[in-house]
Parts: sequence; C-alpha cells; structure tokens
Amino acid sequence: MRAALGALSGLITGASALAVAELAAVAVRPEAGPVNAVGGAFIDRTPLWLKDFAVRNFGTNDKLVLQLGILALLAVFAMAVGVVALRHRPAGFAAVLVFGAVGAAAAVERPGGGPLDALPSVVGAVLACGVLQLLAGRLTFRPSPAAEGADGTPDATAAADGAPAGSFDRRGFVIAATAAVAASAGAGVLGSRLGGSDAARAAATRAGIVLPAPASPARPVPAGAELRVRGLGPFTTPAKDFYRVDTALVVPRIDAGGWRLRIHGKGVARPLTVSFDDLLRRELIERDITLTCVSNEVGGPYVGNARWIGVRLADLLGEAGVEPPSKGGPADQLVARSVDGMAIGSPVETVMDGRDAMLALGMNGEPLPFDHGFPVRMVVPGLYGYVSACKWLQDLELTTFADYDAYWVKRSWSRRAPIKTESRIDTPRPFASPEPGVVPVAGVAWAQHRGIARVEVRVDGGDWHTARLAAQDTKDTWRQWVWEWRATTGSHTLEVRATDLDGYTQTEKRVGTVPDGATGWHSVVVDVT
Repeated sequence: MRAALGALSGLITGASALAVAELAAVAVRPEAGPVNAVGGAFIDRTPLWLKDFAVRNFGTNDKLVLQLGILALLAVFAMAVGVVALRHRPAGFAAVLVFGAVGAAAAVERPGGGPLDALPSVVGAVLACGVLQLLAGRLTFRPSPAAEGADGTPDATAAADGAPAGSFDRRGFVIAATAAVAASAGAGVLGSRLGGSDAARAAATRAGIVLPAPASPARPVPAGAELRVRGLGPFTTPAKDFYRVDTALVVPRIDAGGWRLRIHGKGVARPLTVSFDDLLRRELIERDITLTCVSNEVGGPYVGNARWIGVRLADLLGEAGVEPPSKGGPADQLVARSVDGMAIGSPVETVMDGRDAMLALGMNGEPLPFDHGFPVRMVVPGLYGYVSACKWLQDLELTTFADYDAYWVKRSWSRRAPIKTESRIDTPRPFASPEPGVVPVAGVAWAQHRGIARVEVRVDGGDWHTARLAAQDTKDTWRQWVWEWRATTGSHTLEVRATDLDGYTQTEKRVGTVPDGATGWHSVVVDVT
C-alpha cells in the first residue's frame, strides 16, 4: 500500500513539475518546455535508420508518438523516484534535479536556444522537490500509540504480539495530493490559455490577410491534367492533405504583423530587412509547383502539388546586391533559418537560375496554413525539401558550402539534392482483388524542372507498355498517367517507370532515401479473382 502511494506521489510530482515548467515556457518560448526540448534533442540525435523507420511507419504522426513516448518514460521515472524517496529522500531529490538538468541542457542546446531557455526546466525541478517533500513526508513511517509503552518507549509486548509498529499520515497524504493535483491542473490550464492567446492573435492576423492578385498569375490548369480515375487523387493537393515532414514538435504560431525577414551575409551589398506587408506590396507570382520530401520511399506519399503565390526569390536577392557564383558572386549557399532554429542550405546558383523559386505567402488561394509555414516559406522547384523548403522563415544568410553545413548535412545527407525522376502506382492498391477484364492502372510521375516525357507499365516482368499521360501543366508539376490492363485471373506484379524530358529513364536499382533520395521502380502485387 505504502509503495503504491509512493509511486503515486512520484507521478503527481512529475505532473506538477511539467505543468509549472510549461507555464514558465510561455514567458520564454514554446520550444523551451521540457517535453519539447528533450523531444527536439532526441530528434537531433536520432540515427538515420530510426528516423526513416518513424517516418515510414508513423508518417506525420511521428512527433505525436515521440511526445507520448517521452511522457510515458517520464511517468515511469517519476513513479520510481516516488518509491525511492520513501526510503531515501535525498536520493529522490537528486534524481529530480538530474532530470531537470537534462531538460535545461536540452533546451539551451536547441537551435536558437540560450541561457533563458533553461528556466522552465529549472523552475519545474525546484517545484518538484517541494512537492516530493510534501507528499513523501506524509508517507513517512511514524510510531503508533499502540506501539508505545506508558513511558513513551517502544512496547516490546505489542511488537511481539504482531500489533502495528507504526503508520503514516493517510489523511494528510490525501489532502496534500489533492492540493498538488489541483494546483498542477490550474497551472496547466493557465499555461494553455496564455499560450493559446498568442496562437489566437496569430490566427486572427492570418484570417485578416487578403492576398493581392498576382502580377504574374499561374496559367489555368489544362482540362486534361486530371484523369479522374477511381483511386487516383486530385491534380492539386488540398492543403489539409498535403504532406508534412519537419522536426517541429510545436508548430510555430507567428503574428504576421511582427514578422521580419533579414537578408545578409557574404556578397550582400545592401542588407535588407523586410516585413510581411513589404512582401505583399511587391510584385507577386503564382505558380503550380510539386514538392517532394527526400524521405519519400519508392512509391511513398510524401509528394504533393499546390498553387503557390509569393515573391520571386531571385528578385529579392538581386535587390540586396547578390550575384550567383556564375557571375562572380562569392557565396554559393543560401542558408534559410526558421523561427524554431532549423537551418536549410540551398545552392545560390539554383535559386537564381531563372526558375520560379519564391518566398511563398499563399497556398491554393489562401495564406499559408500554420502547418505549412505561415507567414512565409521557401519554395524552389526541382529541389528536395530538405535543401529548399524552409518553413516559418525569418533569416536568409549568404555563405559557402565550405564554410557552413546546414542541419541535415550534419546528419549525413547530401549538400545538393535535385529531385529524382520517379513514378508511383496509386491504383490498384497493393493486394487489391480486382475482377478479370479491363483494369485501369494509374498513378503519378514527377521530375520537377525537367518534366515527364513517358510512363511505362509492365506485368510480371513482361514487356513494357506505354501509359497514356494526362496533359502537362508545367515541367514543375507532377503528371498523372493511366494504362488499361486486360487483367487475367491470378496473382500479378505491376511495375512502373518514368522517363523525363531530358531522356533519363528511372533505374531499376533500389536505393534508400539516404543521402539524396530513393530510386527504383514502384511495384504493386494484386490478386485478380
């Protein structure tokens, strides 16, 4: 009984520490909260194989799984501390302080972190020691009156008869535990409301934004760009269905009114600082562009097409006096930094070579969703996201690849990563059971900034058959395709490959995502019955 209450006291202590720490983080920044800080540190140190496993198996829920895992481990640790504190209070305090130190160190080491980021974990640990003292003190063994003689000394006869040698303050424990739980809940609610007020202000500013008509609008999507085959998704991906792969445990909620972007660094003749309103007043372009994540396995879901509106990046860099290396510019890398400290490096030559690289303000006719980088993100056609698509942008620094390794480069990914020519079968689904007869085999293919020239399908390793391509929107978008298969009874393997407009045909060789994107033919096994 006493051990179980000890574990409960540890659990309450941990919950109190977290609630107060998260409340303190409101005054610092959300990333300074211990769960977010430790989670971020774990992400930074995650081996590539484990990262790929998480993305492959949990998809965009990988961060939720990590947070739940951290809370579960914290709960087990807290219960153990509560039990230890029954026998040796100083050891319990030491364990709490060590855990607080881990959270503080993780917060300080996060990108953009500083000494102040340690405050939430320190405050939480100090409070936890007080709560542990309060609860464990009520569970301390005290001699009972039945175990004392008339002179106040232990009664040997009572002990020999098996009478209770002592007890703890059950009523006091219940009162103290209830008070701690109530206070923790209050701190949690207060922290949530205070943090939510900032998010509400950011949401209000987003809701009030009206995107101007672009000076250079996207051309209408060709009528034949969407094939309308059952099981094949839309040509334009709705924002709610667009993939999200990043390291942010907490999606930044930024007030566009106070947002600023700084452009500086090597070869910048005229450093710039621009506001969101400054960008809205500039000449805007609108383009259909397909984005792809380098973590996308062959046949994977991390590719999507949207209509983006924003400011041409080359124009902004040119205004700052930046020249690409081909014209004598000293910087060959553009490092984009987000408000949460993420750093992504793009080749200066690429973003200034005439393609529609932009600082995007809108997506599918609306201001960017928070999940996808509001208020401003980078979009560069033809480059994987980890070397181009910085969300929640706040800083652009011109430097060189020799002088600086961006976040993912430090983790064994390539410095330069043009998107590879790939294709995917969307229907029929793996292990589907279509009926014999004509079965539409359909999907998408992409080779951004090159375009798709041909898609071919084969069955059971036989001859390749040319699929019918949908109308091409632009070379920066994916292209839908379909092949009418006369299916016969039995188990069959369908494979697809694409050829881009440069004449390159996908290789059959299967290669994983590291270091610069997966290769291989996507295949689907079906059972025709």
